[in-house]
Amino acid sequence: MSVALIIPAYNEAPSLAALAANIATLDPQPAEILLVDGGSTDTTLATAQSLGLPTLTAPKGRARQQNAAAAATRSPILLFLHADTRLPTNAVALVEQTMADPKVALAGFTAILRGPQKTRWITTAHNWLKTWYAPALFRPHLFLKGGRLLFGDHAMFVRRSAFEAIGGFDENLDVMEEADLCVRIVPHGRTRLLPQTVETSDRRIAQWGELKANWIYLKIGIRWGLGLRLKTLPKLYPDIR
Repeated sequence: MSVALIIPAYNEAPSLAALAANIATLDPQPAEILLVDGGSTDTTLATAQSLGLPTLTAPKGRARQQNAAAAATRSPILLFLHADTRLPTNAVALVEQTMADPKVALAGFTAILRGPQKTRWITTAHNWLKTWYAPALFRPHLFLKGGRLLFGDHAMFVRRSAFEAIGGFDENLDVMEEADLCVRIVPHGRTRLLPQTVETSDRRIAQWGELKANWIYLKIGIRWGLGLRLKTLPKLYPDIR
């Protein structure tokens, strides 16, 4: 069961050397690797190509970029990796083992937010809890059917057949596109959160502060869960790059 590793990127040039080094440690390697650039204004595209990463360009927006990359690959499993997230060496094997269960449509790793100075345990714990409490509060009927909420930091992976059956990510969403996918995929199988971890940069928390960051995440999550002012959500989640 082969895996396509898809990396949405926008102005991620400083992260790419470490990303490429991390990908090189994966054993086994993914069958396909594709970085999809959303029109970066820095050297993301040239840097990725210089590091030997296959690239694609698409209109800016993670939903649009990831859909374009999914359409350009053929593997039955799609693994979406943010440029600032680092996978364990056995990530591809773990993905294949998880998807060997035909009842699973979507899964992700437990994310630990870490920077050069410290590990953000408060936000890490909140993100872990959100996987369960958010769907239990806002979509209890789906929670009882095995629905869980995963986000980009989880390095989420999905069965292509289920992904294509629901039309991929909603390209009208610039925020919470992963959560939306989690909701729509429930009829096609269960969602799992693996105990194995990935490490994700704490750069947003470093800029905003831990309390402010969690307040922003909470406001966005509540508005999305209640369906309130969805078009304004991107304004609450400014780009820090």
